[in-house]
Amino acid sequence: MKHQAERLSVNGVPLIADLSGALWWPERRLAVVADLHFEKGSAFAARGQFLPPYDTAATLDKLETLLAQHDVKRLICLGDSFHDQEAADRLPEQIAVRLQALTARCDWIWIAGNHDPAPPQHLGGSIAAEWTEGALVFRHEAEPEAGAGEVSGHFHPKAAVRVRNKRISAPCFVTDGRRLILPAFGAYTGGLNVLDPAIAGLLQKRFQVTLLGRRQVFAFPRDALCE
Repeated sequence: MKHQAERLSVNGVPLIADLSGALWWPERRLAVVADLHFEKGSAFAARGQFLPPYDTAATLDKLETLLAQHDVKRLICLGDSFHDQEAADRLPEQIAVRLQALTARCDWIWIAGNHDPAPPQHLGGSIAAEWTEGALVFRHEAEPEAGAGEVSGHFHPKAAVRVRNKRISAPCFVTDGRRLILPAFGAYTGGLNVLDPAIAGLLQKRFQVTLLGRRQVFAFPRDALCE
């Protein structure tokens, strides 16, 4: 079925997978995003590979829309919010001001990632290695031996299905009810197919995905997916 959001349950907690790629926990007024990768474009440009320098602004647009649509009390960024350790220093002044305004609007948590093991402190928000809230644990990368309730990012999951003999691939949420992996929220982020052992090996056999379409999200069981 197609919707603008899909209801999920992780470790018994009712959650909503939003079309934007954000996770919403209505009971706690808590939003979660993964892998923003601010200033990825400028990092590539410094190495001679030009990308239009608008990725951070586009991601901030999405974040502003998310906060406007929901009465967010707490926002958790699941790591790799900054593409590298110098990314914050490359932020244009007007972008830094926009980001500081956003971090001041709610209880903002930066989870450390592999790209940003020490997120900058001057932009606002708090920094944590991981965050526990109720029956859920939020961290950057899934741990193979983690118990039920883990919510993570890192892998930029995507899934592919065949519709009318046409292969369609899109970023997705993926969950087996015990753990959940979020799609990358940032611009210029690629993805890894959920059937890859790096992702599928973390999940129970009968997992499901929520694909992000242009106007709706689409839920599929594992059996409907293709490479």
